[in-house]
Amino acid sequence: LLLLLLLLTDLLLFWQCVRGESSFIIDTVGLSVQPRNRVQSGTPVIIRCQVSVSFSNISHLVHHFEMTQDGVPIHVSDTTKDSVSYELNPARAADSGSYECRVTVKDKSKSSYSQKLDVSGLQTPTLQLNNVSPYESEEFKASCSAPEEKGPLIFSFYQRFMGGEPLRIKRVSRTGNSSEVALSLKHIGDCFLSCDYEITLISETRRSNSSKEIQILVKVLNITPTMNILPSSTVHEGEVVEVHCKVVNKFPSNVELFLLRKKQILRKQNGSALVHRFKTQVDHSGELICKGQWGNVQKEKYETLTVKEIFSKPKLSVQPTELFEGDIFILRCFISVYLPDKIEINRTQYIYYKDGKKLNSSDTYISVGHPNNNGNYSCKALVYTHLVDQLVKSSQNLLITAKVLVSQPVLSVVGGTVRLGKPFQLLCHSDKGTLPITYVLFGPDNLREHRVVSESGEKAIFPLPPISKSSDLNNFLCHARNSQHKPPMISSGEQLRPSTLVIEPVSKPLLTTHPKTGSISEGQTLSLVCSVQRGSPPIKFTWYHMETGNVLASVSTNKPESSHSIHDVKATHGGRYYCESTNAADEMKRSTFVQIAVNWAVWKKALIVIFCLLLLLTLILVVAFKKRLLCKKKGAISIRNKLSVRTASTKPERLSITQTEVQVANATPSMMGKSVWSDHVSGSESDDQNSLITQEKQETQYTELQTRDPDPNRAPVKQGTDTVYSQVRLSQQGVPEVVDGVSVEYAQLNHDNGQRCDNSNHGDHCTNTDHVTEADNSVSISTGAQDGGACDSPPDC
Repeated sequence: LLLLLLLLTDLLLFWQCVRGESSFIIDTVGLSVQPRNRVQSGTPVIIRCQVSVSFSNISHLVHHFEMTQDGVPIHVSDTTKDSVSYELNPARAADSGSYECRVTVKDKSKSSYSQKLDVSGLQTPTLQLNNVSPYESEEFKASCSAPEEKGPLIFSFYQRFMGGEPLRIKRVSRTGNSSEVALSLKHIGDCFLSCDYEITLISETRRSNSSKEIQILVKVLNITPTMNILPSSTVHEGEVVEVHCKVVNKFPSNVELFLLRKKQILRKQNGSALVHRFKTQVDHSGELICKGQWGNVQKEKYETLTVKEIFSKPKLSVQPTELFEGDIFILRCFISVYLPDKIEINRTQYIYYKDGKKLNSSDTYISVGHPNNNGNYSCKALVYTHLVDQLVKSSQNLLITAKVLVSQPVLSVVGGTVRLGKPFQLLCHSDKGTLPITYVLFGPDNLREHRVVSESGEKAIFPLPPISKSSDLNNFLCHARNSQHKPPMISSGEQLRPSTLVIEPVSKPLLTTHPKTGSISEGQTLSLVCSVQRGSPPIKFTWYHMETGNVLASVSTNKPESSHSIHDVKATHGGRYYCESTNAADEMKRSTFVQIAVNWAVWKKALIVIFCLLLLLTLILVVAFKKRLLCKKKGAISIRNKLSVRTASTKPERLSITQTEVQVANATPSMMGKSVWSDHVSGSESDDQNSLITQEKQETQYTELQTRDPDPNRAPVKQGTDTVYSQVRLSQQGVPEVVDGVSVEYAQLNHDNGQRCDNSNHGDHCTNTDHVTEADNSVSISTGAQDGGACDSPPDC
């Protein structure tokens, strides 16, 4: 029945969830510290976190609680309850800090406000010692603890003498709530030991009170040994000495004795006495140490042993000092210093060794320099003395390596190419030879350069100034040597020629043209020839036209010249041309400019000449025709036009005008004489005429009148020759006035009775004036027949 009820309950909750959408929200998260935020150490403290959640259609919500102290998690719990508690029983200083609580429900979380807990007071530590009467420098155990505190704690140990302040003698890094250390004290007598600890919080560091002091007594340890050297502390090499070392005080019994020289243990003995016997050598001179040890306590005694030398160590020498392969060398072993009264020098025996292997036993050793004979050589001297039968000393090792004589050097150009006129580098190299090798380069202008090659891979490279011709390479010499006692190996510069590419820069190019004249006719072919006097092939030639700025052509050839042709030359091809040349020396040279003028074609010139000739002939014919026609016309006018003027001193002056014959039909008499002509006179001539008119009242004047076109409204006039009389009066200013309504447009006044001629730009203008006889003031005009106008004899113009 109970199971049935639970099932029904679950079904009911499930039905409610299905009927509506589930949702929830975390309202608040609260954190509380009980009984209060500030307590004494040892007080029980409860930290409680409570959450309030609003929800719908949800049952059995699980709350995830997480409590932290200063950001470090201290308690985690998952529960359906709305609160959890964390107990600190009892609370200690290490529990002080800032607490927070975060509650997470499914995918939502919320934190509480932080609460601060302050636990005041620290437990007084307890000090414990395993020995309160240690010997000087004897180690003993000391333990300091505060079992009720929470770690980690930092412990410190102090020593205080009677009437003094505590001095810290040891400090232990963070441990739990207790610490045990090993202490040793050197000061003899009574003293007091104590300890305390520190706890480090986020906000501060707190120190506890000192523990209760413990009095200890440090006792003296009498294990200092005594040492004697027999027969004396100063002996000659080869003598036997005995060293006695012992501890007078037999307590404690487990004392160890050590005899040392130069940090080397000569002998060790458990007990209170030690004896060591040995044959002295020169290198035995120095300080002897007898050391007694009990536990970690040590006592020392020092004595100095001096061993005098009977003879010095043998020395090994080699001749020659500079040994090359193939040279014979001699090794000699000798003693430089000895005491004649102590040794028998004549009985000395020498033994030679190579790499520790015996070679022979003689005064000298002779061999030949060879790679197989290279190695470390040494010798031993066996000397008989009066004190002992025999003393043996060894020399220092002597490394003998036969050098390889330098081979003949090889001269080469760095890069393999020399550009004349530019700096370059020479390499002098020997394939064989023991380093260091000294290279000396000799060259033109007293050149002398040194290079020393001391390491493998190093090269003797000589930077050199430019040369002007390839034969200058023959003037170089290279000396290589690795011995001051051997002649140098020599290499000449003649070997440079086969292995060196010498590039000569091109000279300034010369641009010539074909045809060689500076002008050319249209349609012809213009050849531009660019040539150089010097330069290593291949040579690149490039042609340019200044007016267009374009590259005409570019050619690379092994010849010192090349050409570019322009076919069917046109007027646009005129102007300035130049060429450039270059080669592997990478020096561009430019020629001077060449001016080319393009003339017209021959057929164009011939056509222009023909056209000009035809034009000139036409002008000549037109001018001749016009001149002929004008002369005929003026001849007719001079024949037909006769003007008679008569003047009287008391009558007004009149001008007699003879009208030309007009052959125009329907012309009225009043329109005849429309065209008026007269001789032009200069300003001076006009003034003269005016003065003459004033003085002479009677003078003949002629005027020609041109007829106007006939008026169609007027009655036609009879064709033929009519004589019209017009009267022109002269004003007082000398200006003629037209009489009877005749319009005068052009007038010519004749002051001379003879013939006058006026030359103008349009040709010769001539007038033939007949002699006029003055009769009276009336004007009479007579005309000849119309057919009499022919110009049988034209006047001279």
